[in-house]
Amino acid sequence: MQPLIRVIDDDQMLASAGRCLHERGWWHGPNAVEPILIDALGNELRTLIEDDRLHRAGIGRDLEFQLDREVRRDRIFWLDRKQPAQAAFLEQMEQLRLSLNRELFLGLFEFEGHFAHYPPGGFYRRHLDSFSGAANRIVSVVTYLNRDWRDGDGGELVIFARDSCQVAATVQPRAGTMVLFLSEEIPHEVLPSRNDRVSIAGWFRLNASIGNQIDPPR
Repeated sequence: MQPLIRVIDDDQMLASAGRCLHERGWWHGPNAVEPILIDALGNELRTLIEDDRLHRAGIGRDLEFQLDREVRRDRIFWLDRKQPAQAAFLEQMEQLRLSLNRELFLGLFEFEGHFAHYPPGGFYRRHLDSFSGAANRIVSVVTYLNRDWRDGDGGELVIFARDSCQVAATVQPRAGTMVLFLSEEIPHEVLPSRNDRVSIAGWFRLNASIGNQIDPPR
């Protein structure tokens, strides 16, 4: 039986996510992802780390892309459907995309995402996932894979209120927790981690195609 993400199956949880996205721009759900899928994804990520297949993450896109260790210090691997757990997760993100479109009429077109590994000392300073008016990333999704994460391990996700330096929430990166927020509107940062911190970061996007090219460089 294929593992399921409860945010899709639980109507009350989905309604809460939609309401919070509309009212304040973010939502977080502890225990939103089934443990069996968390464990399978964690196993696939560990294999990738052991095989040295992750690469340093940068900032910016296309010609503006750069590596800057003063801004972020994580390593990533883009998800694909070649491995069972990644394929199952991507299928569930497709179901979530359809659900969000029904609930909020967002016109979300596709999901893209990657594993993220923050080694001890890793962080990502305050930023937005999409620039205003870029119309590429609309809703950001973070799913945590960290088993036995303890208070004091660091690595919290800090969510800021819209257009403000006020902290709206601080989320512990514990396994099974999912966070959704509006990519253009909600600033956030990852505090320095004191342990190996693993997650999936992804985005639901609009179809910003020109001609037959999806989301071309601008």
